[in-house]
Amino acid sequence: MTLWRIRATVDDRPGYLSVLTASLALRGVNILTVQVHTTERGAIDDFLVDAPDTLDEADLIAAVERGRGRDCWVARSEARGLADQPTRVLGLATRLVRDPDATGEVLRALLGADEVTWRPAPDVIRSGIDDVTMLLADPNGGAYHLRRVAPSFTPAEYARAQALLELAATATRRCAEQVTVVLPDGAELTVRPAVADDLAAVIELHESCSARTRQRRYLGAAVPTPARLRQLLEPARGLTLVAVTTGSDGAAESVVAMANLLGEGDEAELALLVRDDWQRRGLGSTLLRRLTRQAESTGYAAMVLHVQADNTPMLRTLRRLYRPTTVERDAGLLTLTVPLAVEVPTPVQSSG
Repeated sequence: MTLWRIRATVDDRPGYLSVLTASLALRGVNILTVQVHTTERGAIDDFLVDAPDTLDEADLIAAVERGRGRDCWVARSEARGLADQPTRVLGLATRLVRDPDATGEVLRALLGADEVTWRPAPDVIRSGIDDVTMLLADPNGGAYHLRRVAPSFTPAEYARAQALLELAATATRRCAEQVTVVLPDGAELTVRPAVADDLAAVIELHESCSARTRQRRYLGAAVPTPARLRQLLEPARGLTLVAVTTGSDGAAESVVAMANLLGEGDEAELALLVRDDWQRRGLGSTLLRRLTRQAESTGYAAMVLHVQADNTPMLRTLRRLYRPTTVERDAGLLTLTVPLAVEVPTPVQSSG
């Protein structure tokens, strides 16, 4: 038996696919996988089949045409074609997250393209596909040009490729947003956006903090559930930063602080958690300033913080922003609002 890939267009009408599969079955062809690509010209069916060694390319094309298929393309396949397509795409996505510079290679592997080139392009390009070429807008600028002699590109393949480009752009932005900060005492840390993979390290951060530190952050001493921490790491609106230090002699990195900016309406709630041995070293002020800039660039009208009245270190950190702040008190809890969008009155010109 021999592995083949078959791609053919079939009228998108009830029963037509079964006619095609029956024609293949009559010749002893076993269909291993099938993907359906919907197009304006009909459904393009992509098969991976196991065929008797006595059948050649011409025999398979004839079988497809007798099964009401058209525009048939047939090529030998390898054992790696047996890989589940969603699993394969997820593997390529993982590679992109780890190495955004491999975007061209990933696109080639995803689509089996003969050529992949990147070119600078205007801000607006006419991305899309024709029979042998695909043009993809790169969110970071420019465009990817792909060429594949056969089979023709499909809208589904275009959508997959564009989604991977969006992922690569996100990974690139995250790398760019990572910075090294030097605290007043000379200590160096990396501050970067949090990702889902930080969950274990963030749980460890919470467990290593004192009950008093957790109480000040969450108004309760218990460690939040993993589900709650996942929500904080990648909020639906807003941003979470983590401060990371690498141990000596190449030891694994350790998360020593987490700062959350959680958007709700035109305001964003801000909260900090700094491990006890890293408090009073300027780390909280560094994180607060970065999140304030993020809130301003995003367009929030104000930041809101809920702070216990006896949390002197946090109140001191907030004062170092040197911004006007309104305070509302409810027993021992303070709600502090820091306006971000301050309108400047337009001068009124005299008509005289």
